[in-house]
Amino acid sequence: MDNSNEPQRRPKSSTEKLQSPDGQPKPQGNEPQSPDDQLQSPADWSQSSGGKQKSPNERRQSTGGQLKMPNRQTALGKIGRFIVRARWLIIILGVISFAACAVIGAGTVGKLSLSRWEVPGSESYQAGRTLEHMFNAGSPNLTLLVTAKDGTIDSPVVRKAGLELTGQLADEEAVKEASSYWSRGGTRTLRSEDGRQALILAHLKGSVTEARTALAELSPRYARENEFVKVEVGGQDEIFRQAAELARQDFIRAEIIILLGVFVLLLLVYRRFRATALTIGAGLFAMAGTLAGLAAIVAFTEVSTFALNLTLVMGLGLGIDYSLFMIVRFREELASGKNVHDSTVRTVETAGRTIMFSGVTVAASCAVLFVFPFPFLQSFAYTGVLVVLSGMIGSLLILPAWIAVLGSRLARRTKDGAAPVSRDGSGHFDTRTGGWWYRSAKTIMRRPVLYGGAAIIVLALLGSPVMNLQFGLPDHRVLPAHASSRLVEDQKLAGFKAEETDAIQIVAPAVSHPSLATDEIAGYAAKLSRVQGVIQVDSIAGSFSEGRIVTPPDETHARFAGAEGGTFLTVVPYGASINADAPKIVREIRTIQAPFDVMVGGYPADLTDFRDKLLERIPLALVLVLAITFIILFLMTGSIVLPLKAILLNVLSLTIMFGALVWVFQDGHLSGLLRFTPAGSIEPSIPILMFCIAYGLSMDYEVFILSRIKEEYDRSGNLEESVARGIQQSGSLVTLAAAILAFTFAAYATGEVVFLKMLGIGMTLAVLVDATLIRSVLVPAFMKLAGRANWWAPPAMRRIYERYGISEGETMPAVHSMDGTKQAERTFS
Repeated sequence: MDNSNEPQRRPKSSTEKLQSPDGQPKPQGNEPQSPDDQLQSPADWSQSSGGKQKSPNERRQSTGGQLKMPNRQTALGKIGRFIVRARWLIIILGVISFAACAVIGAGTVGKLSLSRWEVPGSESYQAGRTLEHMFNAGSPNLTLLVTAKDGTIDSPVVRKAGLELTGQLADEEAVKEASSYWSRGGTRTLRSEDGRQALILAHLKGSVTEARTALAELSPRYARENEFVKVEVGGQDEIFRQAAELARQDFIRAEIIILLGVFVLLLLVYRRFRATALTIGAGLFAMAGTLAGLAAIVAFTEVSTFALNLTLVMGLGLGIDYSLFMIVRFREELASGKNVHDSTVRTVETAGRTIMFSGVTVAASCAVLFVFPFPFLQSFAYTGVLVVLSGMIGSLLILPAWIAVLGSRLARRTKDGAAPVSRDGSGHFDTRTGGWWYRSAKTIMRRPVLYGGAAIIVLALLGSPVMNLQFGLPDHRVLPAHASSRLVEDQKLAGFKAEETDAIQIVAPAVSHPSLATDEIAGYAAKLSRVQGVIQVDSIAGSFSEGRIVTPPDETHARFAGAEGGTFLTVVPYGASINADAPKIVREIRTIQAPFDVMVGGYPADLTDFRDKLLERIPLALVLVLAITFIILFLMTGSIVLPLKAILLNVLSLTIMFGALVWVFQDGHLSGLLRFTPAGSIEPSIPILMFCIAYGLSMDYEVFILSRIKEEYDRSGNLEESVARGIQQSGSLVTLAAAILAFTFAAYATGEVVFLKMLGIGMTLAVLVDATLIRSVLVPAFMKLAGRANWWAPPAMRRIYERYGISEGETMPAVHSMDGTKQAERTFS
């Protein structure tokens, strides 16, 4: 094992202390400093000069001719040195881990669950459980649409076919109950207005996963056609079963597109196959590690199948982002004159620290989804945390080991194949000044109000549609127009007044003898039938409409009484009314005084409770995500201004994403191009998911740029120069990383499920706007306007930072208070 790069343990002489890493004497007197010397020479503010920065020569004179050079090993430096020493062992363990995770993760897909829009413990949830256990019934989740080819549904041959089909469906092992227009005495709620179509309704047993698994077998068998009738399959569970199936197909297609596209992009950027392969490998490791982690989690709780999509896009995206940061930093260190092993260690110290901050921020943003009591959203919380953890393991442990082995074979190619040469004549490859990003930042900081104000106006205009945001409930329009279950729903809306598949179920388990309480039940049913938007109420006391009985009780109404007591009522809404405002109808029904204790359930009530609970938890989620990111950035910078600035700019960038969702998916612009049907509202869980992911990714880029600016500020103490140099070093890399991540999200815009289109388009726009307009214009403009206040914190918080702040062992720049007094320099680790 080569230990030539190990640090010397014996005490250094004063001469040795003034030597550079390559053994050459460090410049003294008025000789120019190299970038590496500057790295160890933070700003020193003088009380006697009123807070003006001392020149390098003045600093030497005040310290007896020597610069203050902390000689402390950092935690990440120690990790980097260990990785270099044990590089082959780490590589072998990494390959074994990847193979094991891939095998374990491959079996995870079949264990993931489908989800309904339910809130465990809510009134609607309890009503559904009671309905199933006491009455062996439930909300219909399978619909057969029967169309008579000749004549009407009341013709003898069609009636016979309909009854036979109803009985056949009822005999299926997976079906708990089934009824139809013909078995229920020709009820008008199951008959089309032209008399050519009728419905058969069924409730399937078991959990949502069990029900939709059974549907996958039942649906193709019952979709049939003969000379008399045509049968089509629909229903809420069939709609979302097909949505999950299409999402799975979109996942496979997107994975192929993303992997091929990203490979080509990285090859063009790196111009090195090995660097490209390492970066792709880190992304694949993050994906495999996440799937393996989910395999353990599904043993204890439900994880949604849609977590697969997030695993792909975030696993590959973050893995590539982190690898880019590491490899580019390694190239910089290698080009500055360091050897391979020292460059690897320095890369872990610097880029590794940034990745740690970034990973914690992204993971914390995703973890906020745990505040929502829904397996669907919590699945994304598990996935987000696992993706970050796997990505950090791959990029901070395994990738540096490969870097240490491949060394100069990862360096940037030049035209003649030689190593890059110095740009400043000092033997160091300095890319901090002279580039487009440097000049752009300087230009913006010369007129920060003009450029910053123009950017804010543009962002405000792009985000203005968010003012019209309307939250609604998901329906069949999440599917493409050609999906079979959507075609059934379209025909129902066009031909049927009633929407019995969306009936509201009112359960009264405490009524011990329903047959003795028919008068009370009849009075309650009559009141319910007067609710605007309700066409009919069915009960053990008969069927009611507009406050009067329309069908006296008969054998078809006996199903509303339980064998051991209890009763329930079914409130059938008009299709147009329930699709326009389901929560309004549910709330009005809940306000009607019942003669006994009742619980209101059914699919519309499930969705209403889901939306209400979601909106109720949004303020808590927002407070948590903002507070967590503020704390993380404060521990990184020691400033309260920079975290507040980052939060403000992130929220501003996210208004663009929500504005796009409203303009495109709510209002319907570009619906023809993107091939979807606008619903006039946005289902709220998807924007919440997108907010947490986009906020974390935006903070990812903020951390990377801010770390470079802070590193430059620690060198010189010159704010304007540090901002320009930091952006020069990070701007192109952040934009490249954002472009690759945006490409991975954009692949979902080609999918067929509206949820995935929303995720793809919204996240693509958010990432691109954040990495360009926000980071390249507003960041330098804000920091210029804030001036010295950028690094300010009240004395109490400064003491907290001095005790708990996280830095990599370099001397922190002396920080001015707002009155110009200097605070003490300290070194932290």
